Amino acid sequence: MSGRLALVTGAGRGIGAAVVGALAGRGARVLATDLDGGAVAEVAAAYPGGRVVGRPLDVSDATAVERLVAEAEETLGPLDIAVNVAGVLRMSPATELGDDDWAATFAVNTNGVFHVCRSVARRMAERGGGSIVTVASNAAGVPRTGMAAYAASKAASVMFTKCLGLEVAARGVRCNTVCPGSTLTDMQRGMWEASGTADPEAAARSVVAGDLAAYRNGIPLGRIADPADIAESVAFLASDRARHITLHDLYVDGGATLRA
Repeated sequence: MSGRLALVTGAGRGIGAAVVGALAGRGARVLATDLDGGAVAEVAAAYPGGRVVGRPLDVSDATAVERLVAEAEETLGPLDIAVNVAGVLRMSPATELGDDDWAATFAVNTNGVFHVCRSVARRMAERGGGSIVTVASNAAGVPRTGMAAYAASKAASVMFTKCLGLEVAARGVRCNTVCPGSTLTDMQRGMWEASGTADPEAAARSVVAGDLAAYRNGIPLGRIADPADIAESVAFLASDRARHITLHDLYVDGGATLRA
């Protein structure tokens, strides 16, 4: 990836920060963005020589996204890669889900993907090449209790990315999705805390074992993913090693969904 420029959203922590590391480690320059400007500045500071530039960005703001992409292309160069990682989770039974939580979930998880993809794909298509990867969730393909808004927003983002990929394929732009399962991130830890689980190791064992009452399979590989596991999959799909792969939905969940 030497000489290529990548945009990563949600790069302040977790999977997004791991994606920054995976791309930068392969020689790419990275524009790392996050709603938390301080967090993404810390991520950028870990990479010497200006390989990673950190910028605050609210992906739900279409104007802000277009402004940042235009500025990046003018000052840093043409974007070759874009990775959508920014996401939020609002847990609630579907019948008790509030309008604000539904709207906030879609504003980031779906509208944010649309805003970024629209801005970068337009430019990539004009140049005749590029790679877009959207990090969704295995909840996009398998129902989850208490996660109706999250699952629906991720499913919408997966299908949008595929439709976009179909439209721009003839212009050399590839669009793929990566769907993680349970991954050791702040979002995962927050779910455990919200459920009242005090012992993270016990919570992890519970996730691996599955929960029949919640209609949730365990993880056949017997471990929760590390953010780097997801980042490596993203890096592959973004690279020339995946040059003949587009419209693909890669599940990285240790077999948890049985790829149902």
